[in-house]
Amino acid sequence: MTLIKESELVLVAFEKIMQTKAYTVVILGVEDKKFAIYVDPQIGKTMQLYLTEQKHPRPLTHDLFNLTLKGFDIKPIQVVITTIEETVYYARLFLEQTINDQRHIVEIDCRPSDALTIAILNDIPVYCTKQVLDESISIEE
Repeated sequence: MTLIKESELVLVAFEKIMQTKAYTVVILGVEDKKFAIYVDPQIGKTMQLYLTEQKHPRPLTHDLFNLTLKGFDIKPIQVVITTIEETVYYARLFLEQTINDQRHIVEIDCRPSDALTIAILNDIPVYCTKQVLDESISIEE
């Protein structure tokens, strides 16, 4: 488990999701810098489905994961994009569960696309480290 200091985190916002047949581009950023994470087009469609609050006739994989968490009274609390190596981003999903009045936080390694989808589904904050923001390639509008 990695310890990330709160002072190293930057709250980022979803700016856009752009879909092509080959990939989806998720634009994240802060006021003065935007960066792109490329994801599988199916995950991009799922993100758009959740962002527009459309219903799907059958549960999708992220729905299954989310319902499982709820079944065990586990709450997603935040996503952190922790690292970038070349053009590959890495993320962590933070989960919270209270057992016998004791709060437990679990940090799970995951693909940014899955973490971002869970963030959209649960309306939780997305952060990146200052290092990721510094090292990511800026996207101009």
